[in-house]
Amino acid sequence: MTQRLAFLASDRPEAQNARERLVRRYGDHTLDMADVVVALGGDGFMLETLHANLDAMIPVFGMNRGSVGFLMNDFGEDDLPARVAAADEAVIHPLQMDAVTVTGERTGGLAFNEVSLLRQTRQSAKLRVSVDGRVRMDELICDGALVATHRAPGRPDAGPDPDQRLSPPALARRPAVSSRRGGLRCA
Repeated sequence: MTQRLAFLASDRPEAQNARERLVRRYGDHTLDMADVVVALGGDGFMLETLHANLDAMIPVFGMNRGSVGFLMNDFGEDDLPARVAAADEAVIHPLQMDAVTVTGERTGGLAFNEVSLLRQTRQSAKLRVSVDGRVRMDELICDGALVATHRAPGRPDAGPDPDQRLSPPALARRPAVSSRRGGLRCA
């Protein structure tokens, strides 16, 4: 079966040039007609592409044309349809972030890599950190906190348990670990 590929590229010149060459070689389909999205860029562009195509449920195959590329496959123009077909599927479980602002407004979103909580005033934030319903820090005075996946999407070598989340609330403190089905609360 021939896969219909849609090529997306970051603004970096090397990503744009790679997209032009790949489109000439393999053609290009619109997102609504594609079987696979090929993201050309770095990790930030991969995460942006995942967010932008979440509702469409189209698989994304990333190739590194950025500066880091930890989440990306190596770039190569040859045999791309075969590489895409042979790729191991990584099922990603995004973090669900639900927040209540100081004014009581509720907001939320999905995060594939991390959720960052940052103070919105000149004063330090005062957070209570609970993991799986148990208070771990009654008061954490900080500029913010980071809730991150335990391992990077699609990288089995990055951690022992894909069902855990890691929250490093401060560099000087021990991280708090939660199960994927559990929760972390900063109040």
